[in-house]
Amino acid sequence: MKYYIIAGEASGDLHGANLMKALRRKDPEATFRFWGGDLMQEIGGNPVKHYKELAFMGFVEVLFNLRTILKNISFCKKDIEAFTPDAIIFIDYPGFNLRIAKWAKKKGILTQYYISPQIWAWKENRIKDIKRDVDDMYVILPFEKDFYEKKHNFPVHFVGHPLIDAIYEREQVLPEIFKQENHLDDRPVIALLPGSRKQEISKMLTVMLSVVDTYPEYQFVIAGAPSQEASFYAPYIKKQNVHLLLNKTYDLLSISNAALVTSGTATLETALFKVPQVVCYKGSSISYQIAKRVINLDYISLVNLILDKPAVTELIQSDFNSQRLKEELTNILDEYKRATLFLDYYDLEQKLGGKGASEKTAALIFDSTQKNK
Repeated sequence: MKYYIIAGEASGDLHGANLMKALRRKDPEATFRFWGGDLMQEIGGNPVKHYKELAFMGFVEVLFNLRTILKNISFCKKDIEAFTPDAIIFIDYPGFNLRIAKWAKKKGILTQYYISPQIWAWKENRIKDIKRDVDDMYVILPFEKDFYEKKHNFPVHFVGHPLIDAIYEREQVLPEIFKQENHLDDRPVIALLPGSRKQEISKMLTVMLSVVDTYPEYQFVIAGAPSQEASFYAPYIKKQNVHLLLNKTYDLLSISNAALVTSGTATLETALFKVPQVVCYKGSSISYQIAKRVINLDYISLVNLILDKPAVTELIQSDFNSQRLKEELTNILDEYKRATLFLDYYDLEQKLGGKGASEKTAALIFDSTQKNK
């Protein structure tokens, strides 16, 4: 069967690639056309656009790039019509994907949504569009099933979180060898995960790097985003005791003692690697003020949202400063705090439903597509 997949971010590229592999095991004749990234391209098929062309962050940034976004939507519709897929698989990226889903539903194309938009955080009114335009929704967070089914009477499939598969299936690295190969010394590592977009990285790294001199017994390593070139990070690694590793985030986390992490999927990845972390967030003043008024959540990190308690410290906007960051980093380097976090991380993994998210989703999508033919 023919599948058209739309993933607009680096995390969607990862989950899209794993889903493609699982679909191909279930449907050996599967052909793919997709918006995604390098990982999806490695699986095979016909790439349309890379997510690097699509990554616009925040209310203001989206407004400035609205013309480009509208052009992409128009192009996508024409491209889908030319491909004539048996199903479209949407991976998160709701601002774009829900517009395509509305159009596709009217065209009679099967709409499969993998990884729900976070409408439980904001824009809950999107539930009307989802109920109208999405044939099947596959959710990856345990509380999302109740949100959709009990609150909005819309049946969904809870498939577990695909990050568990991605992490457990990766090839393990030996810390000593990894450090040698990447020109790191023997000191314990503090990982810096500043995000994936340029404006985000610039804001986050400026503060993260301000604490480096306080911890000479550790070495700090920036996890370079796949969407950025090494040259972009050059100004940030002039400081002594700071290193950069590109496209090696999971390997880096596997050998790290602690991490400073920008809010997003990376907080969950860090937790699944059992690395104590401080969650950080700082956006533009305008975007932050808008977000405060439209987002109704007690926490910003997925770790705390899933556990429904402040397991990891969140430093948001003005709280994300050098002094607070030093205090909280020192705190998670303490053995007692680390032991408590490890217990919370164990509970987190149990709530996420274990392995097999990609396989479960692939089987459900294949069955739904067959029935629709």
